Amino acid sequence: MAELNTGDGGGKKGSKKVRSKKQNSKVDLTAMVDLAFLLITFFMLTTTLSKPQSMNLGLPDKDPDKDKNKDVKVDENRTMTILLGENNKLVRYVGLLATPVSGGAPKDFEYGKDGIRKELLSRKAAVLQYTGTKDKGMIVIIKPSKKSKYRNLVDILDEMAIVGVPTYAIVNEFTPEESKLIGGTSTAATPATEKTPNP
Repeated sequence: MAELNTGDGGGKKGSKKVRSKKQNSKVDLTAMVDLAFLLITFFMLTTTLSKPQSMNLGLPDKDPDKDKNKDVKVDENRTMTILLGENNKLVRYVGLLATPVSGGAPKDFEYGKDGIRKELLSRKAAVLQYTGTKDKGMIVIIKPSKKSKYRNLVDILDEMAIVGVPTYAIVNEFTPEESKLIGGTSTAATPATEKTPNP
């Protein structure tokens, strides 16, 4: 809507010369405000909000007495243990620490695609070849020490998701040999959890 204001034009009194009147235009922006609110309301109702991305973890039962002394037997050829230490130290071994499988002796790795991810992918392929079925995939045991950074644990969990490791667990107990291997830390700061994806 536009509103036109006209001013009184004209010359001197007594002058016979007739001048044209000047018209000053003025735009009323009231309708534009209504349109702006309509557009804001439209975009608020039609856009989808970003959903937080989180990782599902299967936590142990709350009952401490249930299955307390029950040991789970796992094929040592399918297991890999990752130790997280101070100053971004990462050590992995395959099988048992005392008797590692061939090529599974303790070894230091870096974080990232050229480090632990490459090792996880090659080990996953080896386990698949060993078992011959995807149902019995690789099992990774993650052991963060008290001096490891929370960021290191998040990075390892990200690697589990990227590589597609079917079963992994976070364990807070170190053997004396593992403590010596990682640098003298005997216990971890995080509670034990286990993650098994839904098929």
